Amino acid sequence: MTRILGIDLGTTNSSIATSTEAEPSHAVQITQVTGPGETAERPTLPSFLLLPNEQEVPPAHLQLPWSGAMRYTVGTFARERGAELPHRLVSSAKSWLCNPSIDRTAQVLPFRGAQRELENEMEGGERVSPVNASARYLAHLRAAWDDANPDEPADEQEVLVTVPASFDPVARELTVVAAREAGFDKVTLLEEPQAAFYAYLAAKGDAWRKELSPGDVVLVCDVGGGTTDFSLIEVGNAEGTLVLERIAVGDHILLGGDNMDLALAAIAGKQITDAGKTLDAMQQRALIHQCRRAKELLLGEKPPKNVPITILSRGSKLVGGTIKTELTREHATQFILDGFFPIVDANAAAQKRRTMGLREMGLPYAHDPAITRHLAEFIGRFGRMPTHVLFNGGVMKAAQLQARIMELLRTWAGRDVRVLAGADLDLAVALGAAHYGQVRAGKGVRIRGGTARAYYIGIESSMPAIPGFSPPIKALCVAPQGLEEGSTVELPDDELGLVVGELSNFRFFAAATRKEDGAGALIDADTQGLVELDPVEKLVEADGQRKAGDLVPVKLEAHVTEVGTLELWCVARDGNGRWKLEYSVRERE
Repeated sequence: MTRILGIDLGTTNSSIATSTEAEPSHAVQITQVTGPGETAERPTLPSFLLLPNEQEVPPAHLQLPWSGAMRYTVGTFARERGAELPHRLVSSAKSWLCNPSIDRTAQVLPFRGAQRELENEMEGGERVSPVNASARYLAHLRAAWDDANPDEPADEQEVLVTVPASFDPVARELTVVAAREAGFDKVTLLEEPQAAFYAYLAAKGDAWRKELSPGDVVLVCDVGGGTTDFSLIEVGNAEGTLVLERIAVGDHILLGGDNMDLALAAIAGKQITDAGKTLDAMQQRALIHQCRRAKELLLGEKPPKNVPITILSRGSKLVGGTIKTELTREHATQFILDGFFPIVDANAAAQKRRTMGLREMGLPYAHDPAITRHLAEFIGRFGRMPTHVLFNGGVMKAAQLQARIMELLRTWAGRDVRVLAGADLDLAVALGAAHYGQVRAGKGVRIRGGTARAYYIGIESSMPAIPGFSPPIKALCVAPQGLEEGSTVELPDDELGLVVGELSNFRFFAAATRKEDGAGALIDADTQGLVELDPVEKLVEADGQRKAGDLVPVKLEAHVTEVGTLELWCVARDGNGRWKLEYSVRERE
């Protein structure tokens, strides 16, 4: 009997759930290092990777039940010890995985950035790529499962891995690469907001049909450690049967718990500065990790009045030993509530600020920290006010934050908006992914939707050279919005040519609000609603009788794989060549 494994590869925490055709989905405990030489089961695996040297943490202290001595660790101990060794800690790998400003397969983590004073501290330490860090989390989940279920190895089960709905094709493909590196040869991707909704459906059984009616629109408000994800799911009626369709997906907003950690670190840092003390770069990083722990406690179900913050001394720079301060419940609720969830009007829009000409190649955080402004802009863009809300993501466990969102939605709508009670917010995505495996087998209601956006490729116009002007670019729709997994689209027979033997630049675009564009639609590249993705540089080899610079007549095919990634093929009209335009990999048949 093949099991279904649902994996939530989260920014802050990862988890795994399982089901079968007859067995409902349930979460799986994950064995991990919890202290020096200690292991225990936990419901989630903190998405932190610690890469210490032997003096900082002896390899024997990182041993797992299925391994010998280890040079790295992921999970609880990585997070806790990493607060003291921030120069050896990788966090937010998932956010780095979707950062187009860097080579996501390069060994750039832990990230040093412009903090040159960390060079000596980081010298000699291991560094990994965002893909490899993600692969290590997945590999730990696989090993933990295999250790607990030796007769049902993970790589022989049906595996679903979740990604943000706003992940572009590059980030989705790299997630698949990370899964393969972890030993999962075949995975299916599922969008996290949909997974959260599947968890709600699984928890409710048939009772969801009494909570929702045709015409209802559910907002899935997913605020996690690294990203804010909004989706709208509409309830319809097809011949007397309720159906579900994902009708809108928000932009990729790099805004979440990580930003709140930085905000609390700014408060604590000011308190330390006001006390006449200073922090070096290492201590500043340690402060951020301390504030992450404080945030989780202060926004938890039973928050303490205050959480002490302790930063270790670093020799002669500081006098008096460790530096201490504290964050209070008021700091967390008021600063986070009013700073990240302010009261705004229904017509509000996320603010943009002018950026510096030079900036550190770090994470491209959202300019506006106000999640409520992003939400207002999202609802205004698609023109559908929700009737219900399903919360997801660790940040939204805080009752005060949920209450603020509901207050605003009811004000904007001028009527009641109801909250849907879903599964445990820490486990919902994994549980929903495991349930989706059952739905794929025909047991349950499937959310229709397909690709969240329409995708386009840039086509350079053929025209005489004009001084000072580049040839105009058209955007050719290669995958319309809503294209289902497993679908292939052969585009109209336009007269297109592929340059071979030279390094070429391919430009890609996406749109979330142009459902009317079918495959083959040709529009101006500067059309409103079109967003340019990171370009792709490729060298298409000139083989056979072709030489560098030749223009090979081709036709285009787009394919959405069962995994959930987008492939674009250039097929030679004479039958002698087929090339895949897919980021860092080219396949030739």
